[in-house]
Amino acid sequence: MASSAVPEGKLAPPQEIENKPVRFRSGLEEYERSGEGRPPFILTYTEIKLLGIAGVGFFLDAYDLFIINPVATMLQYRLYGGATMPANLQGLLKAAANIGSVIGQFGFGYCADAYGRKAIYGKELMLIILATILCLTTPTGSLSPNGSLIYLSIFRILLGVGVGGDYPMSASVTSDRAVIRKRGTLLAYIFANQGWGSFVGALATIIVLACYKHVMNDEGETSKVDGVWRIVVGLSLIPAFGTLYQRLTLPESTRFKKSQQVEEEELDDLKNAKAATDIEITIPSPSSSRLGDKATQAEPTKIDKKAHFQEFARYFSEWRHAKILIGTCTCWFLLDVAFYGINLNQNVVLQEIGFDGSTGTPWEKLFKVSTGNIIITALGFVPGYYVTVLTIEKLGRKFIQFQGFLMAALFLAILAGKFNSMNNASFIVCFAFLQFFFNFGANATTYCYPAEVFPTRYRASAHGLSAACGKAGAIISALVFNTLTETIGTPAVLWIFFGCCIAGAGFTLLLPEVAGRDPDAVLAEELKER
Repeated sequence: MASSAVPEGKLAPPQEIENKPVRFRSGLEEYERSGEGRPPFILTYTEIKLLGIAGVGFFLDAYDLFIINPVATMLQYRLYGGATMPANLQGLLKAAANIGSVIGQFGFGYCADAYGRKAIYGKELMLIILATILCLTTPTGSLSPNGSLIYLSIFRILLGVGVGGDYPMSASVTSDRAVIRKRGTLLAYIFANQGWGSFVGALATIIVLACYKHVMNDEGETSKVDGVWRIVVGLSLIPAFGTLYQRLTLPESTRFKKSQQVEEEELDDLKNAKAATDIEITIPSPSSSRLGDKATQAEPTKIDKKAHFQEFARYFSEWRHAKILIGTCTCWFLLDVAFYGINLNQNVVLQEIGFDGSTGTPWEKLFKVSTGNIIITALGFVPGYYVTVLTIEKLGRKFIQFQGFLMAALFLAILAGKFNSMNNASFIVCFAFLQFFFNFGANATTYCYPAEVFPTRYRASAHGLSAACGKAGAIISALVFNTLTETIGTPAVLWIFFGCCIAGAGFTLLLPEVAGRDPDAVLAEELKER
């Protein structure tokens, strides 16, 4: 934890904190010494290496979650001859990975705090690899169309467990190692890989479809689309295998070790206090008396270390901590209702910009949908993420999240109010700004906040719980969007998303600004007060 002599917003290397003449090492197991005069977004080699290891998870997260849009369209042609999928199965297929994510996010987060990052990190990537391979085995030729979708959905739930586990794991591994003045920037860099995952997924779909143009379009063998979606999904295995070894061999962070040492010191203090105040009275048992024991020695009272869940519950039973957890959980939930409601159902947007694939041969329709997806990604996703990277340390997380919610609400209101009268050019511009302020806003900061505001010993669990609440919002959107659209119309659904963004801005006020804030130092002060 940072010494009081260290300027606010900066964290000295651990050897400076301990005032020991230990030679600095630049390995990933130590805090990285950062040039004070350089902007936070200028990274060192060690930081780039860390981002490469942790960032691939978010690349795969976006790749696997958003690739389901074009894959679902391909399966329509493979399984239903181009006809519409059953609405319930379509919703299940799109929500499956998010359902698994809820399990993985809290499960892996809890285990990372309870057993250590090193013991758990990499296991989520192994699960992603296994689930991806199982998804590729979907027997579309032998199962019924509905059966094939159920089969694929089951293994996408398993995929989601791994993808969800990456949220608290990568966030904690990065935050544990970051210099405080660059912590938000590093987390934003990692989350920006989500934009690249979406972009590369759309690009890969276009390239593979182009390779299949002759056999699908010229020869009319539309069933060959079965090979397209399998190749596109299978390509995600390349970065997964590429970083698996690095994750499995990443050493435990110094900050996490220190948090465990502090915990043990607290336990020792508790034992000493009990030894000083308790008087143990031992009554010999009848059996021991009959045996003629000279004296019966009482075993000293053992104070077992509390389970992590009990400690977690005790910490958040205080309102000052609980309100922050409520803020991170609720903001992420409200953000994902709107964000995934739009991005998992881009067919409405693609229709408005003329890339919904409503005309032409099956191959031409699929190619138009893929082109539309890459346009949407390039317009708002990637630029928004990197504006956050460049400004997060200057503007602060709270300001970026608050204005992001409000600006997203503004553009949702414009889209909802003018949905039936807006021309294509206006719609594209408005939608691009909406995506921009999602990502230069709450979509990035809801990921950063739990990794920065909570102490190391509770960080992964709290991050996992917050992320799980977000994915619950995504599941709701995926399952009810199509039904609501048919019942009350798209503009009314957009107004619901508008309300979610306004509420998200309100709950943001529960959160403190975390720029330059060391949560471990805050926890230490609270323990001293006790």
